[in-house]
Amino acid sequence: MLTYRLRFVLVFMFGCCISPCFAGDPSPPVDIDRRIAITIDDLPWVVGSDQAWEDRNSLSAKNIKQHHRRLIGAMKKAKAPVIGFVNEGKLYSGDLLQKNRLAMLDDWLEAGFELGNHTYGHVSLHDVGLQAYEENILKGEQQLRPLLAKHKQTPQWFRHPYLRAGRTLEDKAALQTFLSEHGYRIAPVTVDNGEWVYAFAYRKILAKGGDNKETLARLRHDYIPYMVAKVDFFEHASINLLGYNLPQILLMHANELNADTYGELIAAIRAKGYRFVTLEESMRDPAYKRADTFTGRFGPSWIHRWALAEKKPKAFYEGEPVVPQWVLDLAEVESE
Repeated sequence: MLTYRLRFVLVFMFGCCISPCFAGDPSPPVDIDRRIAITIDDLPWVVGSDQAWEDRNSLSAKNIKQHHRRLIGAMKKAKAPVIGFVNEGKLYSGDLLQKNRLAMLDDWLEAGFELGNHTYGHVSLHDVGLQAYEENILKGEQQLRPLLAKHKQTPQWFRHPYLRAGRTLEDKAALQTFLSEHGYRIAPVTVDNGEWVYAFAYRKILAKGGDNKETLARLRHDYIPYMVAKVDFFEHASINLLGYNLPQILLMHANELNADTYGELIAAIRAKGYRFVTLEESMRDPAYKRADTFTGRFGPSWIHRWALAEKKPKAFYEGEPVVPQWVLDLAEVESE
């Protein structure tokens, strides 16, 4: 999302740039436990507005459904556990529940994947305040809870929109109590990334129509190594911080780009030696019991939150891969 990137936090704190290599750190050991959980946000699909579902251009409701089916098919073929996080507000047109959109969530469960709560309206805790945020969480399970009950499940996982988890320790503690009372655990992210920028660019090119195959292919071709480089970076950061590579948690979104590249991306991460595990398995690692004391404006990776709490020097954060300028230009955004 637009303000995820810790890069800006670091520039503000240290006045430094992000270098293109892992400066100043030793090479990681060869024998590394490589496990990773896939989490996909903004279900049932990333759209800019309710109107986008009915847009008569390339992102019509019919085409969204086709993209969704390709993503589900690719996920099933990849044979890796996945959990998706739902924004229930996307299920409605005005006040009317759209059963075809709800059916998209049922597709996830029928395919054997998990679902979690991502608030009703993808609201930021930092913008709306604690009470409104808690109300939005509960509003975000009105369809999710009965849908999961049909599959003999209950909501267990909550993901913060924008990864913004509170500006004060008091708010963070109060929210943790609230979530626990309603049966939720917070789903962190360790492999944060600018995937959303590539996806914005990809969608804009698709919407233009015409002969844009070369540009679309270039985006797909660049996206895969970018994401693998992010996994490498946070593996390295975990080893430097913890002394080992914790089971990572990768952030992605339900979008057209991933519908077209999911299988290739999973294969590329597997080729690095990673085994795909559930979010539950990743969270069993003791590192996730560390307190999240980060109260900054943005929403960085949990590895960076822990590093900031330990007052790691700026060299620790150097070398994080960035989205290239040509992709930012295509996405029509100024920065990650």
